[in-house]
Amino acid sequence: PNISLSTPLPGIPKPLFASVDGQEKYETKITTLENGLKVASQNKFGQFCTVGILVNSGSRHEAKYPSGIAHFLEKLAFSSTAQYGSKDEILLTLEKHGGICDCQTSRDTTMYAVSAEVKGLDTVVSLLSDAVLQPRLLDEELEMTRMAVRFELEDLNMRPDPEPLLTEMIHAAAYRGNTVGLPRFCPAENVDKIDKNLLHSYLRNYYRPERMVLAGVGIEHEQLVESARKYLLDVKPVWGTSSAPNVDLSVAQYTGGIVKMEKDMSDVSLGPTPIPELTHIMIGLESCSYLEDDFIPFAVLNMMMGGGGSFSAGGPGKGMFTRLYLNVLNRHHWMYNATSYHHSYEDSGLLCIHASADPRQLCRHQLMELERAKTQLKSMLMMNLESRPVIFEDVGRQVLSTGKRKLPHELCHLISSVTAGDIKRVTTKMLRSKPAVAALGDLMELPSYEHIQAALSSKDGRLPRTYRLFR
Repeated sequence: PNISLSTPLPGIPKPLFASVDGQEKYETKITTLENGLKVASQNKFGQFCTVGILVNSGSRHEAKYPSGIAHFLEKLAFSSTAQYGSKDEILLTLEKHGGICDCQTSRDTTMYAVSAEVKGLDTVVSLLSDAVLQPRLLDEELEMTRMAVRFELEDLNMRPDPEPLLTEMIHAAAYRGNTVGLPRFCPAENVDKIDKNLLHSYLRNYYRPERMVLAGVGIEHEQLVESARKYLLDVKPVWGTSSAPNVDLSVAQYTGGIVKMEKDMSDVSLGPTPIPELTHIMIGLESCSYLEDDFIPFAVLNMMMGGGGSFSAGGPGKGMFTRLYLNVLNRHHWMYNATSYHHSYEDSGLLCIHASADPRQLCRHQLMELERAKTQLKSMLMMNLESRPVIFEDVGRQVLSTGKRKLPHELCHLISSVTAGDIKRVTTKMLRSKPAVAALGDLMELPSYEHIQAALSSKDGRLPRTYRLFR
C-alpha cells in the first residue's frame, strides 16, 4: 500500500517488450516431393499445430459432371476409410491428441484440415492421407450425405440471412454457365445422380498429387516433409490412377446479366419482433484475379466501401465510417443493409454491393478515405494472421495457387503503395464491365436490367425518374 502504482515493484525484472522489425521470425518453407505434391510449412510457437491437405478442386471444375460433386465430397469427408471403420473412430483417434477435423470446399479449393498437438503429427498426416485418398464411400454414407445436402438446400432457402443464396445468384449471373458461375451447392435434381462411380471418376481426375499441397503451421518443416514422404509419396488412391487425367482447364468467362428470384420474405423471422419484409439486390462488376497486380487496389477499394447492416454498428456512431455507412445507411432510414464483397479467383474477380431495403427503394455509392481504408486493411490482415488456422489457410491457398507465399510484411508494403490514382484507375476499368445483378424478394419495383446498366455508366449513377422516391 505504500508503493505508488506508477512505480515499478521492487525485485521484479525489467520487462522485455516484443519489437517489430518488419520481417517474420519464421519464413514459409516449401518442398516439392517426387510425385509433384508440395509441402509448405510455417513454424509458430505453441504445443498445437494445424495441418491439412488442400486440393485444386471445387465446383468450378464440374463442367463435365453433374454439379454438386464438391458439395458431396465436403459432407463425406472424414467418414470411414481403409484404416478407420467410421467417423467415430477418426474422432476418437484425434481426441487422444486433443484434435479436431474439418473439411471445407469453395469454388476452386477443397481443404481437409486437422488441429492437434504437435507430438501427434505422424498420426495426423496418416489420417489425412487416409481420409483424402482412401475413403470407403459406403452406400449408407452416401445416403446420409444425400439427406444432409437436401437439408442444407432447404435451410439455404429458409434462413433469414439471404447472403449465401445471393452469392450463388450473383456468380450465376456474372459467369453464366461456366467455371465459377457453376453451382457451389448441389442442385436438388442432382442429389440422386451422384453415386460412388461418379465420385471415383471425378477424384481420379482431380485428386492428384500435383494438384495438392500439404500445409502445416506450428511444426518443423523437416518433420512435416518426413511424414509426407511416409504417408503421401507412394500411396495408391482407392479409385486408381489415370495417366491422362481429364481436367477442365476452362478460363472464367465474365458474361454479366441478371438472375431474379421472386420470394415471399415476410415470414423469414418468427417471434414477437419479425424482420421487416425486404427486397435484396446485389450488383457486381468484374474486378481482377488474385494473381494480378491490381488485386491489392481492389482489396483497398472493397475496404473503403465497407458497409454492413443498419443494426450492426455496435452503438451510435461506432463503426459508421465507410462510404456505404456514411452515404447510404446514415442518410436513408429505409436502407437496412449496404455491404461490399470482393470475390477473387485465379482468372477473374467480382466486386459486389449487397443492398437490403423496402421493396420500393434502391441505393447508390461513392468512394473516399483512402488512407483509413489502407490502414484498416493492414490491421485486419495482421490481426487475422494471429490465428493459427488462418495462417494455415493462407499458406495453403497461396502455395496451391502460386507455388509460393507472400509474407504479411510484403502485403502490407503493397497496400501502403496504393495511391488514389490506382483506385480511380481500377474503378474506371471496372465500371466499363457489364453488371451482374442478383435480386431476391418482392421484385415488383425492381428497375429493368437495362436501366441498372445505364445508371452505373452515367456520371451521377441515378436511375430514371420513374424509379425515384422523390421526383
